[in-house]
Amino acid sequence: MTKDEFAASVGDRAGISKKAAKDAIDAIFSTSDGLIAEQLAGGDKFSVVGFGTFGTRDRPARMGRNPRTNQTIHIAASTVPFFKAGKGLRDKVK
Repeated sequence: MTKDEFAASVGDRAGISKKAAKDAIDAIFSTSDGLIAEQLAGGDKFSVVGFGTFGTRDRPARMGRNPRTNQTIHIAASTVPFFKAGKGLRDKVK
């Protein structure tokens, strides 16, 4: 499903215009100023009961290997986003 299809579906279900639905989707999911991105950037979690939880995990620094040259390289520590599906979503997908 594309973002446009998602906006049309949300608009139909909520009884609002496709543009209003797209604006709401952007307010939640935008990577630059969306609610989820702001929460994760601040180190917080974002949970929707029954759907799931968005959060961050710290990955430690580690040694890796360049597959072309077989040279050992240092991979810096980083913080990465994750999503854990809630029970309701897991049950629906089964």
